[in-house]
Amino acid sequence: MSNAAQPPMFATDIPPRRKPSNYPAPLAQHVSGRQKRQLGDVFGLTHFGVNLTSLAPGAQSALLHRHTHQDEFVYVLIGSPTLRTDEGEVLLAPGMCVGFPANGQAHHLINRTAEDVQYLEVGNRCNDDRGEYPEDDLVARYSDGGWTFARKDGSAW
Repeated sequence: MSNAAQPPMFATDIPPRRKPSNYPAPLAQHVSGRQKRQLGDVFGLTHFGVNLTSLAPGAQSALLHRHTHQDEFVYVLIGSPTLRTDEGEVLLAPGMCVGFPANGQAHHLINRTAEDVQYLEVGNRCNDDRGEYPEDDLVARYSDGGWTFARKDGSAW
């Protein structure tokens, strides 16, 4: 990544991420209909990520998960996603925001409406972060700028 300044641009002009999901194939289907534009990467940001994420009707943001080191923040721009956590569900609306400290509640968003949902997600990038998935046989590790996945017993997908 270059240190040259990137001029301001419209977020929607940044192309969506090429690979729709990093999840192993059998689990990736759960985020079908999700599209991420990695805004922070375009500007060379390395300490935290910023994504403009869209969910088509019926799509979800991720598997229900929590991070061991990463804080996450979500700000809803368009639509009314359902926030699902360990404690239940809450319907969100444009202008609402929510944060998830590391080792906090497991969470994800689900678009149960007939309209698209769009939101900003922000999270710090921490080597040695782990993603924990209470409902799935999955663990994730972040290191050297990427995620690797395994089953909970440590075996490969």
